[in-house]
Amino acid sequence: MAKTSARSIKPGELNLKEKLVHINRTAKVVKGGKRFGFNAIIVVGDKEGHVGYGLGKANEVQDAIAKGVEDGKKNVIKVPIVKGTIPHQIIAKYGSAKVLMKPATPGTGLIAGGAVRAVLEMAGIHDVLTKSLGSSNPHNVVKAAIKGLQSMSDAYEVGERRSKSLKEVFES
Repeated sequence: MAKTSARSIKPGELNLKEKLVHINRTAKVVKGGKRFGFNAIIVVGDKEGHVGYGLGKANEVQDAIAKGVEDGKKNVIKVPIVKGTIPHQIIAKYGSAKVLMKPATPGTGLIAGGAVRAVLEMAGIHDVLTKSLGSSNPHNVVKAAIKGLQSMSDAYEVGERRSKSLKEVFES
């Protein structure tokens, strides 16, 4: 099972839900005063191993959210989930934001804050320990979390890459 590219996942076939992570109001100074705009970062997922994020910009909040959802549906990735958690520990970095994710035993719950929590909830991960390090900018934290989830691989993928059986993977 090779890494699933975003192109092979058809978002129309998935039952995607969306979650708003952050709305930012921007202002442009014009002759008559200030013109306000909005950008929204949205996380979409089916809570069954598919997650994506999108950024929408518009003059109205609702339009920005709608654009973010559409962008998020274009960037959906498949996440390996093993017994409700992630396969292994990982530290992902995007810009100056770092996200540490550790697998947890069943019943631990989702120990995550803000933007990382939204990504993991939409992916369908129930038990994980996370720590957000460095920048707390929600845009970069979401991108770091997605990057970390995208770079994960389960034992089956590792075995296939190494041309080994599952038993041989755990012995080496």
